Amino acid sequence: MKKIWPDIKWLFNYMMNIVMYAIIVILLLVGAILVAYFLDITNRSRSLEWKPPLYGAYVIVSGSMEPIIKVNDAIIIKRTDSTDIEIGDVITYKSLDPSFYGIMITHRVVDIISEDGVTKYITKGDNNATRDRTPITKDQVYGEVIMRIPKLGYLQYFLATAYGWILAVVVPCVGIIVYDIVKLVKTIKNNNRNNKRRNREISNEE
Repeated sequence: MKKIWPDIKWLFNYMMNIVMYAIIVILLLVGAILVAYFLDITNRSRSLEWKPPLYGAYVIVSGSMEPIIKVNDAIIIKRTDSTDIEIGDVITYKSLDPSFYGIMITHRVVDIISEDGVTKYITKGDNNATRDRTPITKDQVYGEVIMRIPKLGYLQYFLATAYGWILAVVVPCVGIIVYDIVKLVKTIKNNNRNNKRRNREISNEE
């Protein structure tokens, strides 16, 4: 058992270091995203023209884009200029269709038309039999899909529960605190051991 214990302690310390580094990296990424987000808000507030956020994230709740994008997949979108939207792009837009008014929809652009000098986009879900009834204008478009994260929606739903919050936030925090306490106790013991050794050495010299 004595031979195994140092290996267990080394493994525990190694795992805690990985967790600490992962938390630091995540915090740095979140910080960078927040800085970019607030800078974008500042720039948008100075502009007289409304613009959606530079980046956005959404969880897919319907199967209209299967099999490319499935239910509970998360998507990352990037704001795009209307002149850059092409047939075949997958965009996220706010619907003005009375049946889905105000709902964010992610569908593919299947045609681009011009009505009274206004460019409009015809969209369709890959898994739908028909095109969407209402053409989309540039003011409705929030961005183009640039990334899909499979099944991340399940994690979102889990973290929204009490058990998920405890597992994701409380447990790591408690683990870090316990790890720091163990390190502190170990340091104190080492210091006491060194002090006793010095006292014995001094006593022997006298």
